Amino acid sequence: MKISRINFVCIFLIFGFAYLLGSILILDQMPEALFASELQESWQATVSTILCPIKIILIGPLIPVINFLHKDPDTPPLFFIVCFIVYWTILALAIYYFFNKEKRTKQT
Repeated sequence: MKISRINFVCIFLIFGFAYLLGSILILDQMPEALFASELQESWQATVSTILCPIKIILIGPLIPVINFLHKDPDTPPLFFIVCFIVYWTILALAIYYFFNKEKRTKQT
């Protein structure tokens, strides 16, 4: 299946924000928390532990930026969204490149 670069990045961003909102709303986890917390129920802690590697890749490198922006109490949420979009776009383009490189090597 052939997918364009723009479509792949858009789908990646949609799923990234869905994962972030799901971990906040369903798993009752703070965005900065990478691992399960003591305040979660047992099933939430188990799911958070299983999904931990994904969260480390999606949010881990942004934690210093998030902590820096939280120092100012008047930071608009748009800054956080822009940080996520920029980082996830770069990540999605890198993943897209490696998938296409793998396809090209299999075709030749």
